Amino acid sequence: MPLDLPLVTWIVFAALAGLSVLTLTVVIFKLMQFRRMGVGRHRLAEAILDDWLNGRPDEAQRKAQSGRTVLARVLGATMSGLRARPGEPAYGEELARQVALAELVQMGARMRLLEAVVQMAPMLGLLGTVIGMIDAFGNLALSQQTSDPRLLAGGIWTALTTTAAGLAIALVAYFVSAWLEGRIEDERQGIELAVSAAIHGRIARAAGR
Repeated sequence: MPLDLPLVTWIVFAALAGLSVLTLTVVIFKLMQFRRMGVGRHRLAEAILDDWLNGRPDEAQRKAQSGRTVLARVLGATMSGLRARPGEPAYGEELARQVALAELVQMGARMRLLEAVVQMAPMLGLLGTVIGMIDAFGNLALSQQTSDPRLLAGGIWTALTTTAAGLAIALVAYFVSAWLEGRIEDERQGIELAVSAAIHGRIARAAGR
């Protein structure tokens, strides 16, 4: 890459580098957060539901109080409501909804930053390309060697590099964001199924399955 670039082009490259660092930072944060919250770990919830539905509410409550996973905390709230007001299942469902909303808000934290990177990186890359092309053609206009394509090659190459970098960063951020959103959606569906099973019971599986 030529070092004699316009200052604005260097600023664009610096901004793209900043977006790549931001993406990596958010990804590391989300992975650590999901691990700490117990996202995706459903085995404990299955054990809690088995105890609850098979007449062992104290054991189910004890396991839920460990709070090691999202589903365990939601089920703990559900069972607390159902035991406090046995004749009002809506009360347990409301407690579960409140805890689930709090958990989902935490899981969704910082996701907007990845969405911003997906939108900003291509635009910054395009800006760098336009600036590079303007600079390249400006140098050609000031030169006497108008027939030499090498005068444009360096500027055009640098200009297109910013677009390629911006698109690469945006694609990585997009796929990572989609994967994280998928995990959040899976957890949301798991919450709904677990709460429904705790309140209404499980549907009996067909014979042979």
